[in-house]
Amino acid sequence: MVVEWTDAVAPPVRASTRADGSLLLCVPSDAEHATLRAEVGDNSSDEAAVLFEPGAPRRIELRIPFDIAPRTRGRLTGSVRDALTDDPVHVVAVSLAGQPRWVDTDRQGRFFLQGVPAGTHVLEAQRLGYTPFRHVVVVENGHTTEVDIALVPAPIEMDPLVTTVIRSRRLEIKGFYERKRWGELLGLGTFITEDYIERWRPLEVAHVVSMLVPSVSVDNRGRLINRRSSCPMIKMLDGVYVRTFLGWVKPHEVAAIEVYKGAASVPAEFGGSAARCGVVVVWTK
Repeated sequence: MVVEWTDAVAPPVRASTRADGSLLLCVPSDAEHATLRAEVGDNSSDEAAVLFEPGAPRRIELRIPFDIAPRTRGRLTGSVRDALTDDPVHVVAVSLAGQPRWVDTDRQGRFFLQGVPAGTHVLEAQRLGYTPFRHVVVVENGHTTEVDIALVPAPIEMDPLVTTVIRSRRLEIKGFYERKRWGELLGLGTFITEDYIERWRPLEVAHVVSMLVPSVSVDNRGRLINRRSSCPMIKMLDGVYVRTFLGWVKPHEVAAIEVYKGAASVPAEFGGSAARCGVVVVWTK
């Protein structure tokens, strides 16, 4: 089992499971996010992104495909950093030339490609604002090849772009897009759209908020806590006050989320200055 912390200052964990395939792991106190994968021989599971909650156990199940074919595959892993600042670069599309599959780097700039055919390949890394990267790599049977990439920032010359956005009529009627426009302009709130939720595929609605808003956490009762004031935030579902999101709605049913962290930023329709601990508003599809 391989565990890599995405926010804690701790080295990755590589540990063997017991005979029944299980592994019990204690999470560092400053760790909230991690990526996990399981490896056996030349096979490995897909990576799983996990959100941890203080004092709450998490059970993660990883499945490794059984390959009865000859072992002719390996793995590619590594990191992508800015060549000038040495900062990690996330959401870089990493792929092998001639193959349709690609992976995006995580918040720490790391990537992992499994099931790569053994042999010589051209590794490609692309992100808007950087010079495209191409490099020849050799993947050996049953081995992992590690590549560290430094992308060079580049000025962008391009034709005019036309972007078409399809808005939810329901959210438009509810005023979500107008609040999002001014909220982002004035820094009054955080606005989470369906695209973000589908990308990260969280297990619970509360996890979406705590992953995107650093000053908000989830306690062991499933409540969203404003860390600045150490009190529970008000929760609304389709404009109606609720005690919890657990059991009410699943992430795939959510169209948008609004997060207001203080009374001064909460719109009047959601409580205004009376909501001193902040408000989380969830809109369903």
